[in-house]
Amino acid sequence: MLSLVDAALRGAVIVLALLLAAMLARELRHSRLARAGIALSLGLVVQTVSSTPAFEEAMPLALQVPLVAISVGNAVLFWIFVQSLFDDDFVFRPVHAAAWLATVLLGGINCALIPSGGLLPPFGYAAQRAVPAVCAVLAAWAALAHWRDDLFEERRRLRGFILVTGVLYTLVSLAARVGSPSGRFDATTAAADTAFLAAVLGGIAWQLLRVGRSAIFDVPAPAGAVTVAALIVPMATPAEAAETPAPALPLPDAEEERLATALQRHMAGGAFRGEDLTVASLAGNLRVPEYRLRRLINRRLGHRNFNAYVNAFRLEAARTALADPACRDVPVLSIALDAGFQSIGPFNRAFKATTGRTPSEFRRERLADS
Repeated sequence: MLSLVDAALRGAVIVLALLLAAMLARELRHSRLARAGIALSLGLVVQTVSSTPAFEEAMPLALQVPLVAISVGNAVLFWIFVQSLFDDDFVFRPVHAAAWLATVLLGGINCALIPSGGLLPPFGYAAQRAVPAVCAVLAAWAALAHWRDDLFEERRRLRGFILVTGVLYTLVSLAARVGSPSGRFDATTAAADTAFLAAVLGGIAWQLLRVGRSAIFDVPAPAGAVTVAALIVPMATPAEAAETPAPALPLPDAEEERLATALQRHMAGGAFRGEDLTVASLAGNLRVPEYRLRRLINRRLGHRNFNAYVNAFRLEAARTALADPACRDVPVLSIALDAGFQSIGPFNRAFKATTGRTPSEFRRERLADS
Protein backbone atom coordinates (compact mmCIF):
# COMPACT_ATOMS: atom_id res chain seq x y z
CA MET A 1 0.00 0.00 0.00
CA LEU A 2 2.82 2.40 0.89
CA SER A 3 4.47 1.83 -2.49
CA LEU A 4 1.19 2.70 -4.24
CA VAL A 5 0.85 5.89 -2.21
CA ASP A 6 4.45 6.80 -3.01
CA ALA A 7 3.88 6.18 -6.72
CA ALA A 8 0.73 8.32 -6.70
CA LEU A 9 2.54 11.15 -4.92
CA ARG A 10 5.44 11.00 -7.35
CA GLY A 11 3.03 11.10 -10.25
CA ALA A 12 1.42 14.18 -8.73
CA VAL A 13 4.79 15.89 -8.31
CA ILE A 14 5.74 15.17 -11.92
CA VAL A 15 2.42 16.48 -13.22
CA LEU A 16 2.65 19.63 -11.07
CA ALA A 17 6.25 20.27 -12.09
CA LEU A 18 5.42 19.89 -15.78
CA LEU A 19 2.34 22.10 -15.34
CA LEU A 20 4.49 24.75 -13.69
CA ALA A 21 7.03 24.51 -16.52
CA ALA A 22 4.25 24.85 -19.11
CA MET A 23 2.87 27.94 -17.33
CA LEU A 24 6.31 29.53 -17.23
CA ALA A 25 7.07 28.61 -20.85
CA ARG A 26 4.57 31.21 -22.02
CA GLU A 27 6.92 33.90 -20.69
CA LEU A 28 10.16 32.20 -21.68
CA ARG A 29 11.37 34.69 -24.27
CA HIS A 30 11.34 37.76 -22.03
CA SER A 31 11.53 36.52 -18.46
CA ARG A 32 14.55 35.47 -16.43
CA LEU A 33 12.19 34.01 -13.85
CA ALA A 34 10.56 31.75 -16.45
CA ARG A 35 13.90 30.32 -17.52
CA ALA A 36 15.00 29.66 -13.96
CA GLY A 37 11.61 28.18 -13.03
CA ILE A 38 11.52 25.83 -16.02
CA ALA A 39 15.03 24.57 -15.26
CA LEU A 40 14.06 23.95 -11.63
CA SER A 41 10.78 22.25 -12.58
CA LEU A 42 12.46 19.84 -14.97
CA GLY A 43 15.19 19.20 -12.41
CA LEU A 44 12.54 18.27 -9.86
CA VAL A 45 11.04 15.79 -12.33
CA VAL A 46 14.45 14.10 -12.59
CA GLN A 47 14.84 14.20 -8.79
CA THR A 48 11.41 12.66 -8.24
CA VAL A 49 12.17 9.77 -10.57
CA SER A 50 15.74 9.13 -9.42
CA SER A 51 14.90 9.19 -5.69
CA THR A 52 12.25 6.46 -5.95
CA PRO A 53 13.40 3.65 -3.61
CA ALA A 54 12.70 0.96 -6.19
CA PHE A 55 14.63 2.91 -8.82
CA GLU A 56 17.63 3.33 -6.51
CA GLU A 57 17.66 -0.38 -5.74
CA ALA A 58 17.10 -1.72 -9.24
CA MET A 59 18.90 0.66 -11.61
CA PRO A 60 22.59 0.19 -12.43
CA LEU A 61 24.87 2.80 -10.93
CA ALA A 62 25.87 4.09 -14.37
CA LEU A 63 22.27 5.12 -15.03
CA GLN A 64 21.84 6.71 -11.62
CA VAL A 65 24.94 8.93 -11.77
CA PRO A 66 23.66 11.62 -14.21
CA LEU A 67 20.21 11.68 -12.59
CA VAL A 68 21.60 12.05 -9.08
CA ALA A 69 23.98 14.74 -10.34
CA ILE A 70 21.08 16.76 -11.76
CA SER A 71 19.09 16.25 -8.55
CA VAL A 72 21.94 17.63 -6.44
CA GLY A 73 22.12 20.65 -8.75
CA ASN A 74 18.49 21.51 -7.96
CA ALA A 75 19.64 23.26 -4.77
CA VAL A 76 21.56 25.78 -6.88
CA LEU A 77 18.61 26.16 -9.27
CA PHE A 78 16.35 26.95 -6.32
CA TRP A 79 18.73 29.71 -5.22
CA ILE A 80 18.79 31.13 -8.78
CA PHE A 81 14.99 30.88 -9.02
CA VAL A 82 14.53 32.84 -5.78
CA GLN A 83 17.02 35.48 -6.93
CA SER A 84 15.22 35.95 -10.24
CA LEU A 85 11.87 36.18 -8.43
CA PHE A 86 12.94 38.63 -5.75
CA ASP A 87 15.36 40.89 -7.62
CA ASP A 88 14.00 42.77 -10.64
CA ASP A 89 17.58 43.64 -11.66
CA PHE A 90 18.86 40.07 -11.48
CA VAL A 91 20.83 38.80 -14.47
CA PHE A 92 22.37 35.40 -15.05
CA ARG A 93 26.13 35.51 -14.61
CA PRO A 94 28.91 32.99 -15.19
CA VAL A 95 29.09 32.39 -11.44
CA HIS A 96 25.58 30.92 -11.49
CA ALA A 97 26.43 28.48 -14.27
CA ALA A 98 29.73 27.62 -12.57
CA ALA A 99 28.00 26.96 -9.24
CA TRP A 100 25.41 24.69 -10.86
CA LEU A 101 28.02 22.82 -12.91
CA ALA A 102 30.33 22.35 -9.91
CA THR A 103 27.45 21.01 -7.82
CA VAL A 104 26.33 18.64 -10.58
CA LEU A 105 29.88 17.31 -10.97
CA LEU A 106 30.22 16.88 -7.22
CA GLY A 107 26.96 14.94 -7.05
CA GLY A 108 27.89 12.76 -10.01
CA ILE A 109 31.37 11.95 -8.69
CA ASN A 110 30.03 11.16 -5.23
CA CYS A 111 27.36 8.90 -6.65
CA ALA A 112 29.93 7.05 -8.74
CA LEU A 113 32.66 6.71 -6.12
CA ILE A 114 31.20 6.73 -2.61
CA PRO A 115 29.43 3.34 -2.83
CA SER A 116 32.77 1.70 -3.59
CA GLY A 117 34.71 3.67 -1.01
CA GLY A 118 36.34 5.75 -3.72
CA LEU A 119 38.22 9.00 -3.86
CA LEU A 120 36.09 11.66 -2.20
CA PRO A 121 34.60 10.44 1.08
CA PRO A 122 34.20 11.76 3.66
CA PHE A 123 34.94 15.25 2.35
CA GLY A 124 32.95 14.86 -0.86
CA TYR A 125 29.95 13.45 0.97
CA ALA A 126 30.00 16.32 3.49
CA ALA A 127 30.37 18.89 0.71
CA GLN A 128 27.39 17.46 -1.15
CA ARG A 129 25.26 17.57 1.97
CA ALA A 130 26.36 21.16 2.65
CA VAL A 131 25.26 22.43 -0.75
CA PRO A 132 21.48 22.45 -0.04
CA ALA A 133 22.00 24.19 3.30
CA VAL A 134 24.26 26.84 1.76
CA CYS A 135 21.86 27.43 -1.13
CA ALA A 136 18.91 27.68 1.28
CA VAL A 137 20.74 30.38 3.22
CA LEU A 138 21.64 32.22 0.00
CA ALA A 139 18.03 32.00 -1.17
CA ALA A 140 16.77 33.37 2.15
CA TRP A 141 19.30 36.20 1.98
CA ALA A 142 18.28 37.08 -1.58
CA ALA A 143 14.63 37.13 -0.54
CA LEU A 144 15.12 39.30 2.52
CA ALA A 145 17.49 41.72 0.76
CA HIS A 146 14.76 42.85 -1.67
CA TRP A 147 11.62 42.15 0.31
CA ARG A 148 10.93 45.69 1.54
CA ASP A 149 11.40 47.25 -1.91
CA ASP A 150 8.84 45.02 -3.65
CA LEU A 151 5.74 47.05 -4.49
CA PHE A 152 3.51 44.11 -5.51
CA GLU A 153 1.56 42.90 -2.48
CA GLU A 154 0.56 39.74 -4.34
CA ARG A 155 4.14 38.99 -5.28
CA ARG A 156 5.29 39.63 -1.70
CA ARG A 157 2.88 36.96 -0.50
CA LEU A 158 3.98 34.54 -3.22
CA ARG A 159 7.60 35.17 -2.36
CA GLY A 160 6.90 34.51 1.28
CA PHE A 161 5.26 31.20 0.46
CA ILE A 162 8.10 30.08 -1.81
CA LEU A 163 10.73 31.19 0.65
CA VAL A 164 9.25 29.50 3.70
CA THR A 165 8.14 26.26 2.06
CA GLY A 166 11.11 25.97 -0.31
CA VAL A 167 13.74 26.54 2.36
CA LEU A 168 11.89 24.34 4.84
CA TYR A 169 11.61 21.50 2.33
CA THR A 170 15.31 21.78 1.47
CA LEU A 171 16.41 21.66 5.12
CA VAL A 172 13.99 18.90 6.17
CA SER A 173 14.98 16.74 3.19
CA LEU A 174 18.65 17.33 3.96
CA ALA A 175 18.19 16.41 7.61
CA ALA A 176 16.39 13.21 6.65
CA ARG A 177 19.19 12.14 4.32
CA VAL A 178 21.90 13.00 6.85
CA GLY A 179 20.05 10.96 9.45
CA SER A 180 19.91 7.92 7.20
CA PRO A 181 22.87 5.52 7.50
CA SER A 182 22.99 5.01 3.73
CA GLY A 183 22.10 8.57 2.81
CA ARG A 184 18.91 7.30 1.14
CA PHE A 185 15.29 7.47 2.16
CA ASP A 186 13.42 4.44 3.36
CA ALA A 187 9.93 3.87 1.94
CA THR A 188 8.11 5.89 4.60
CA THR A 189 10.51 8.85 4.49
CA ALA A 190 10.50 8.84 0.69
CA ALA A 191 6.71 9.04 0.61
CA ALA A 192 6.69 11.86 3.18
CA ASP A 193 9.36 13.76 1.24
CA THR A 194 7.37 13.44 -1.98
CA ALA A 195 4.16 14.56 -0.27
CA PHE A 196 5.94 17.65 1.05
CA LEU A 197 7.29 18.46 -2.41
CA ALA A 198 3.86 17.95 -3.98
CA ALA A 199 2.35 20.41 -1.48
CA VAL A 200 5.02 23.02 -2.26
CA LEU A 201 4.62 22.72 -6.04
CA GLY A 202 0.84 22.68 -5.79
CA GLY A 203 0.89 25.85 -3.71
CA ILE A 204 3.21 27.61 -6.15
CA ALA A 205 1.15 26.61 -9.19
CA TRP A 206 -2.09 27.68 -7.50
CA GLN A 207 -0.70 31.06 -6.50
CA LEU A 208 0.78 31.68 -9.95
CA LEU A 209 -2.70 31.18 -11.37
CA ARG A 210 -4.14 33.68 -8.86
CA VAL A 211 -1.49 36.38 -9.08
CA GLY A 212 -1.49 38.77 -12.02
CA ARG A 213 1.01 38.23 -14.82
CA SER A 214 2.63 41.65 -14.36
CA ALA A 215 3.18 40.91 -10.67
CA ILE A 216 5.42 37.96 -11.45
CA PHE A 217 7.11 38.57 -14.77
CA ASP A 218 9.13 41.55 -15.94
CA VAL A 219 6.49 42.91 -18.33
CA PRO A 220 5.84 46.55 -19.30
CA ALA A 221 4.01 48.90 -16.97
CA PRO A 222 0.20 48.82 -17.22
CA ALA A 223 -1.51 51.03 -19.75
CA GLY A 224 -2.42 54.41 -18.33
CA ALA A 225 0.33 54.44 -15.72
CA VAL A 226 1.76 57.90 -15.07
CA THR A 227 5.40 58.19 -16.09
CA VAL A 228 8.02 59.48 -13.72
CA ALA A 229 8.86 62.31 -16.09
CA ALA A 230 5.32 63.58 -15.66
CA LEU A 231 5.74 63.67 -11.91
CA ILE A 232 9.16 65.30 -11.66
CA VAL A 233 9.92 68.97 -11.36
CA PRO A 234 13.69 68.77 -12.05
CA MET A 235 15.86 70.48 -9.43
CA ALA A 236 12.78 72.17 -7.95
CA THR A 237 12.87 73.97 -4.64
CA PRO A 238 10.30 73.05 -1.96
CA ALA A 239 8.46 76.34 -2.61
CA GLU A 240 8.29 75.67 -6.34
CA ALA A 241 7.20 72.10 -5.74
CA ALA A 242 4.38 73.22 -3.47
CA GLU A 243 3.03 75.46 -6.23
CA THR A 244 3.18 72.74 -8.89
CA PRO A 245 -0.20 71.10 -9.52
CA ALA A 246 -0.37 67.32 -9.54
CA PRO A 247 -0.87 65.70 -12.97
CA ALA A 248 -4.29 64.39 -13.84
CA LEU A 249 -4.42 60.78 -12.63
CA PRO A 250 -6.89 58.22 -13.92
CA LEU A 251 -8.28 56.90 -10.64
CA PRO A 252 -11.33 58.72 -9.29
CA ASP A 253 -10.75 57.87 -5.60
CA ALA A 254 -10.49 61.21 -3.74
CA GLU A 255 -8.26 59.82 -0.99
CA GLU A 256 -5.95 58.34 -3.59
CA GLU A 257 -5.86 61.68 -5.39
CA ARG A 258 -4.77 63.45 -2.22
CA LEU A 259 -2.03 60.90 -1.59
CA ALA A 260 -0.82 61.15 -5.22
CA THR A 261 -0.63 64.93 -4.91
CA ALA A 262 1.22 64.76 -1.60
CA LEU A 263 3.65 62.17 -2.95
CA GLN A 264 4.38 64.22 -6.06
CA ARG A 265 5.07 67.37 -4.07
CA HIS A 266 7.18 65.53 -1.52
CA MET A 267 9.36 63.84 -4.15
CA ALA A 268 9.58 66.92 -6.39
CA GLY A 269 10.74 68.85 -3.34
CA GLY A 270 13.85 66.71 -3.18
CA ALA A 271 12.89 63.80 -0.92
CA PHE A 272 14.43 61.39 -3.43
CA ARG A 273 17.87 62.73 -2.52
CA GLY A 274 17.69 61.26 0.97
CA GLU A 275 20.31 58.60 1.67
CA ASP A 276 18.08 56.36 3.77
CA LEU A 277 14.82 56.76 1.87
CA THR A 278 12.64 53.64 2.17
CA VAL A 279 8.99 52.81 1.68
CA ALA A 280 8.55 52.91 5.45
CA SER A 281 10.22 56.30 5.92
CA LEU A 282 8.38 57.82 2.96
CA ALA A 283 5.06 56.46 4.24
CA GLY A 284 5.89 57.91 7.66
CA ASN A 285 6.61 61.33 6.18
CA LEU A 286 3.31 61.23 4.29
CA ARG A 287 1.50 59.77 7.32
CA VAL A 288 -0.07 56.87 5.46
CA PRO A 289 0.19 53.09 5.87
CA GLU A 290 2.93 51.41 3.86
CA TYR A 291 0.49 49.22 1.93
CA ARG A 292 -1.35 52.29 0.57
CA LEU A 293 1.87 53.88 -0.62
CA ARG A 294 3.02 50.61 -2.21
CA ARG A 295 -0.29 50.26 -4.01
CA LEU A 296 -0.16 53.83 -5.31
CA ILE A 297 3.39 53.59 -6.65
CA ASN A 298 2.78 50.16 -8.15
CA ARG A 299 -0.73 50.22 -9.57
CA ARG A 300 -0.98 53.90 -10.36
CA LEU A 301 2.54 54.87 -11.34
CA GLY A 302 3.52 51.54 -12.86
CA HIS A 303 6.61 50.69 -10.80
CA ARG A 304 7.47 47.18 -9.60
CA ASN A 305 10.28 48.13 -7.27
CA PHE A 306 10.69 51.04 -4.85
CA ASN A 307 14.37 51.57 -5.62
CA ALA A 308 13.59 51.79 -9.33
CA TYR A 309 10.91 54.39 -8.57
CA VAL A 310 13.27 56.53 -6.52
CA ASN A 311 16.16 56.11 -8.95
CA ALA A 312 13.98 57.42 -11.76
CA PHE A 313 13.75 60.75 -9.92
CA ARG A 314 17.47 60.72 -9.20
CA LEU A 315 18.35 59.99 -12.81
CA GLU A 316 16.08 62.76 -14.05
CA ALA A 317 17.76 65.21 -11.68
CA ALA A 318 21.18 64.02 -12.84
CA ARG A 319 20.23 64.35 -16.52
CA THR A 320 19.05 67.92 -15.90
CA ALA A 321 22.30 68.83 -14.18
CA LEU A 322 24.47 67.18 -16.82
CA ALA A 323 22.68 69.10 -19.58
CA ASP A 324 22.96 72.44 -17.72
CA PRO A 325 25.80 74.65 -19.05
CA ALA A 326 26.09 76.21 -15.59
CA CYS A 327 27.11 72.78 -14.22
CA ARG A 328 29.65 72.14 -16.97
CA ASP A 329 32.59 71.99 -14.56
CA VAL A 330 30.82 70.07 -11.78
CA PRO A 331 32.29 66.53 -11.52
CA VAL A 332 29.99 63.69 -12.48
CA LEU A 333 30.52 62.16 -9.04
CA SER A 334 29.26 65.34 -7.36
CA ILE A 335 26.17 65.34 -9.55
CA ALA A 336 25.52 61.67 -8.75
CA LEU A 337 25.88 62.21 -5.00
CA ASP A 338 23.72 65.33 -5.08
CA ALA A 339 20.99 63.37 -6.89
CA GLY A 340 20.95 60.79 -4.09
CA PHE A 341 23.21 57.99 -5.35
CA GLN A 342 25.64 56.61 -2.81
CA SER A 343 28.52 55.89 -5.21
CA ILE A 344 29.54 56.36 -8.82
CA GLY A 345 29.31 52.68 -9.87
CA PRO A 346 25.55 52.16 -9.38
CA PHE A 347 24.90 55.61 -10.86
CA ASN A 348 26.89 54.87 -14.03
CA ARG A 349 25.18 51.50 -14.51
CA ALA A 350 21.68 52.90 -13.93
CA PHE A 351 22.34 55.92 -16.15
CA LYS A 352 23.62 53.87 -19.07
CA ALA A 353 20.81 51.33 -18.70
CA THR A 354 18.29 54.17 -18.95
CA THR A 355 19.84 56.43 -21.58
CA GLY A 356 22.15 54.08 -23.48
CA ARG A 357 25.06 56.46 -22.78
CA THR A 358 27.51 57.05 -19.99
CA PRO A 359 27.00 60.28 -17.99
CA SER A 360 30.07 61.83 -19.64
CA GLU A 361 28.84 60.94 -23.13
CA PHE A 362 25.38 62.31 -22.33
CA ARG A 363 26.85 65.57 -21.01
CA ARG A 364 29.13 65.97 -24.04
CA GLU A 365 26.24 65.52 -26.48
CA ARG A 366 23.87 67.86 -24.66
CA LEU A 367 26.37 70.63 -24.06
CA ALA A 368 27.53 70.44 -27.67
CA ASP A 369 24.01 71.37 -28.73
CA SER A 370 23.73 74.27 -26.30
